[in-house]
Amino acid sequence: MTNPAVRDLLARSNRLGANPATTNYAGGNTSAKGTGTDPVTGQATRLLWVKGSGGDLGTLTEQGLAVLRLDRLRSLADVYPGVAREDEMVAAFDYCLHGRGGAAPSIDTAMHGLVEVAHVDHLHPDAGIAIATAADGPELTRTIFGDRVLWVPWRRPGFQLGLDIAAVQRANPQAIGVILGGHGITAWGATSAECEAHSMEIITTAARYLAEHARPDPLGALAHGPLPARERHARAAALLPVLRGLASTDRAQVGHYTDSDVVLDFVGRERMPEVAARGTSCPDHFLRTKVRPMVLDLPPTAGLAETVERLTELHAAYRDDYRAYYERYAGPDSPPMRGADPAIVLLPGVGMVSFGADKQTARVAGEFYVNAINVMRGAEALSTYAPIDEAEKFRIEYWALEEAKLQRMPRPKPLATRIALVTGGGSGIGRAVAHRLAAEGACVVVTDRDAAAAETVAAEIGGPDVAVAVPLDVTDEAQVAAAVRASVLAFGGVDLVVNNAGLSLSKSLLETTTGDWDLQHDVMARGSFLVARETARVLVAQGMGGDIVYIASKNAVFAGPNNIAYGAAKADQAHQVRLLAAELGAHGVRVNGVNPDGVVRGSGIFAGGWGADRAAVYGVPEEKLGEFYAQRTLLKREVLPVHVANGVFALTAGDLSHTTGLHVPVDAGVAAAFLR
Repeated sequence: MTNPAVRDLLARSNRLGANPATTNYAGGNTSAKGTGTDPVTGQATRLLWVKGSGGDLGTLTEQGLAVLRLDRLRSLADVYPGVAREDEMVAAFDYCLHGRGGAAPSIDTAMHGLVEVAHVDHLHPDAGIAIATAADGPELTRTIFGDRVLWVPWRRPGFQLGLDIAAVQRANPQAIGVILGGHGITAWGATSAECEAHSMEIITTAARYLAEHARPDPLGALAHGPLPARERHARAAALLPVLRGLASTDRAQVGHYTDSDVVLDFVGRERMPEVAARGTSCPDHFLRTKVRPMVLDLPPTAGLAETVERLTELHAAYRDDYRAYYERYAGPDSPPMRGADPAIVLLPGVGMVSFGADKQTARVAGEFYVNAINVMRGAEALSTYAPIDEAEKFRIEYWALEEAKLQRMPRPKPLATRIALVTGGGSGIGRAVAHRLAAEGACVVVTDRDAAAAETVAAEIGGPDVAVAVPLDVTDEAQVAAAVRASVLAFGGVDLVVNNAGLSLSKSLLETTTGDWDLQHDVMARGSFLVARETARVLVAQGMGGDIVYIASKNAVFAGPNNIAYGAAKADQAHQVRLLAAELGAHGVRVNGVNPDGVVRGSGIFAGGWGADRAAVYGVPEEKLGEFYAQRTLLKREVLPVHVANGVFALTAGDLSHTTGLHVPVDAGVAAAFLR
């Protein structure tokens, strides 16, 4: 049975974490002190429950809490070796755990355990950080809160900060919390409800003061208004592949595009470059956004070629600056430089692009920078934005404890950072391919003429951080171009293209009409050409290589009866593989094909009438068609959609890095379809 203190703590945490203006995703922490039972003695003992390292308040569960013996935790103050060795205290927390201890204790555990009040919240609200980063933050804190909220000067999170806050709380029994210079807020209360009320009082009071006393246009006049939405998105889609390629110089990244009103206003302001150059301040911000963004210094009306050239120059300068920043502060024991590419790129009139190791990381980085925008604007509206200095940022960014956290992260999946576009992904082979690629770490764009089917598959895979659905008739040139733009806007680019959309009509030569011929060639031959051409534009612009895989067919080389239009269209696709492999190899793009035998079960094509037609051709009941196909193979096995998906994965996961122009049979062994 859940302890009442824990139940109240989780409910409070989830409410506080639901609002990004209150605290950021995976940022801040909450705690409660209460009584539990010592499993050895059976005696009551005082415990601390606190959000563990890496958790998120909005989705926090009991499994995400660290549980510590309060007496042992507070005894650490007696053996504390001082600021120079305070990182050692994190390891000491393990000796204070209660039972198995739950989640790993975070660096902020001391803040919660040493404050002698039952409930504590540490949050990163925009309004609170605006006060915390103002040049006259101590004076503003006194003006806004009197002696109800006190100022604690900047100190890196750790044991000493916990001691500082506890000392302020003991000396000021009337206080409900503190503003942490350059960082955020901490509040406390005798009950969970009182603690939450005190947190919200600090946040709402700060926000109200900002609203009532802010000077107009603190970031200057609007120098570059946003482009109209259609033009803005087209511009973003043209620039994103270039930016993603640049931002992936050290390691491949996924992108996230943001053009919210707050971002468009910020990137267009006259003083934006100057203020943005000061960098973010709250550790939770700059750990995800880097110390400062890369800022385009051209108007949104500049020519595309000029803009691309300038972005390339700015990226080179950014890398040089970041390397110099690292070398200024790195010591003999510093971790190696993790990468010099920007995490945030600001584009006047267009918006913001954020990058990360996966879509969620990229999206969250963008969300954190939106919080930072609110902080910068708020601080400038009352005073001068004065973030913590660069040396302190470096100490946190390259903190040994932060490095240890990164080293604990699971190894990336084989297709991590890859962005896949699958045509005909709403059913059958396409659905199986989309699921397999996502399971192996890829972001997937599921396209299908049946928009509802595509939406269903994207939802099955896991939603917009993993998969998005885009309606697409591959015979429509404009729709193909629009689908590729949508893919770029969703994830920053495209790396892996699966030309799978198809259909078939089983008719003899004399029964095949020109309409039958045109339909099958429009979908498979022309459609795959259109998709390959549009995605190749992105692949070339990114400069990151990539894969195009055609789901062809054994019928591309095997001559069966009553199959003229389908077989000829598949043969066209098969030769496209060879032609494109020859043309795109110079760009590091590999083009290969998979040749399945008839896939009956789970196939959209067979369910649409093709199965009945082929069964009639071979004189078997339709429900026995899969068995019939299996029995004519060397392995006597039926081919299913998942087997074709396995072939796509094998071609794209990296082990066949030197293979292009290849067709892989996935037909259980059809001798007549052997490649030669």
